[in-house]
Amino acid sequence: MNARKFVACVWVLGLAAWLPTIRAGGQNQDSDKKPATPPRETVAKPLTEKQIRRQKEKLRKELETPYRKWLTEDVTYIITDEERQAFKKLQTDEERDQFIEQFWLRRDPTPDTIENEYKEEHYRRIAYANEHYASGIPGWKTDRGRFYIMYGPPDEIESHPAGGQYERPIDEGGGETSTYPFEQWRYRYIEGIGTNIILEFVDPSMSGEYHFTIDPSEKDALLMVPGAGLTWNEQMGLSSKNDRFMRSDGTHLGTGPEQNLPESLNEFSRLERGSQLFQPPKIHFTDLEAAVDTRITYNMLPIKVKIDFMRMTDSTVLTSVAVQLDNKDLQFQDKGGVSKATVNMYGRITSMGRRPVSVWEEPVVIEVPTQMLGTSNKHWSVYGHSVFLAPGTYRLNVVVKDVVAATMNNYEVALRVPHFEDAKLASSTVILADLLEPLPTRSIGAGQFVIGDEKVRPRVTDTFRRDETMGIYLQLYNFAPDEKTQKPNGQIEYQLVKNGSNQQVFDWTESLNDVKVYPNASAQQVTVAKHLPLAHYEPGQYTLKMTVTDKNRNEVLTPSTTFTVN
Repeated sequence: MNARKFVACVWVLGLAAWLPTIRAGGQNQDSDKKPATPPRETVAKPLTEKQIRRQKEKLRKELETPYRKWLTEDVTYIITDEERQAFKKLQTDEERDQFIEQFWLRRDPTPDTIENEYKEEHYRRIAYANEHYASGIPGWKTDRGRFYIMYGPPDEIESHPAGGQYERPIDEGGGETSTYPFEQWRYRYIEGIGTNIILEFVDPSMSGEYHFTIDPSEKDALLMVPGAGLTWNEQMGLSSKNDRFMRSDGTHLGTGPEQNLPESLNEFSRLERGSQLFQPPKIHFTDLEAAVDTRITYNMLPIKVKIDFMRMTDSTVLTSVAVQLDNKDLQFQDKGGVSKATVNMYGRITSMGRRPVSVWEEPVVIEVPTQMLGTSNKHWSVYGHSVFLAPGTYRLNVVVKDVVAATMNNYEVALRVPHFEDAKLASSTVILADLLEPLPTRSIGAGQFVIGDEKVRPRVTDTFRRDETMGIYLQLYNFAPDEKTQKPNGQIEYQLVKNGSNQQVFDWTESLNDVKVYPNASAQQVTVAKHLPLAHYEPGQYTLKMTVTDKNRNEVLTPSTTFTVN
């Protein structure tokens, strides 16, 4: 048997040795018919269609994450085409994190400071757009929301929310007509575009869905009605209303010959202006790089910290950090009859790998008349800072230093930013506030503890006196919209129970129609802002339970919180 195996092996090896000779002989025999082609060197084989599809699918799955939502929602209007393509080529989450950090740094108007005003303003605009321009879709997706996010609030707004009678300007032909609801926004100056920029938004469906238009005649509700809404030329018989439909400049203006139009209404000027408006804003700091390396030491200075979460977009969460300092723990210094304590505060949010995500610094100054210093020990001060984060887990460090006493504290806690699913009923943190009040228009988006149109200062300890009024603030997301009205349909049941005795203090229900809703809000977000006087409640701990019901989708949500009455 062994001899046979040996012979078989020799035969196979011999055949293998002959194969190159056979191939060479075959090539030589065919050489008279077809000249030999020299071998071609290649660096890499081109990808097949199947391999290309696999790569695209892999990239799609990688981007089905907060990174994809950051790209397609958070910065979709301000990111350049070059940046978008570069981001799509990144391979790891670490590279994407670094890209996002540099993206904001390149746009920071004050790179020598810790705050990035551009980023903060950008997310404030998203929040404002969601609250004011939603119409069956989130406000940031609407045309008005888009331009508000890109260019900020206009200098002037001419609003016709119900349409109606309208006196045309001479440029549009003059005469009276009736219009659909429309708005005209005027910007005195937009960098890279020009001065006196007017944007027009029309709602021809009467549903609250205003869309941008470069055709001034689109708002004319009598356009298709014969003999109605005539321009001056048409009234004098110099032109016919039928002429409007023979124009080739993309409008239905009744101004007579197209060549008589002013430059602002010229077809090519309108198209060029519209194209410019949709371009991402110019980047000012293209070569900026920044690094932060901070050493933190700590001692003991007691602080209390409360963290709340509100959804801004599907990939961004407003994370509000409130820090409380008790006067009794601070060292005051008298000067001219006024005692002052100064606390330097440093905050830092890092990834779990200790990579900085957000950093801020703030001096907190507390002044008390010296003669009232003894009674002020029962008081406290609260400082607030908000930052926009992608869902995930982070580390929060808050470092405080009493400048007079030289005492310090490094408070560290894991920061778990929740992910709000697209089509599932959800809620923000329930905030119990000692100050809950609407803001004047000029103050929206400015200052500490500002959420949309409200100033919401949380009570960090969730402890209130009987002579106080407790504010209750909550945002609810993703109600299924009614098919006709695009509004939510549901109710909220409130139950207040005293802990220990299980005594039910009150139980009442209200329809979502009675809940405070921001102007033009849709089922995407409903805001609850209530005040609860505590004078009639006995001292003790209470639990506030809410049962939120979405009747259209038959979903139920049960947020709750506890508080103490002293």
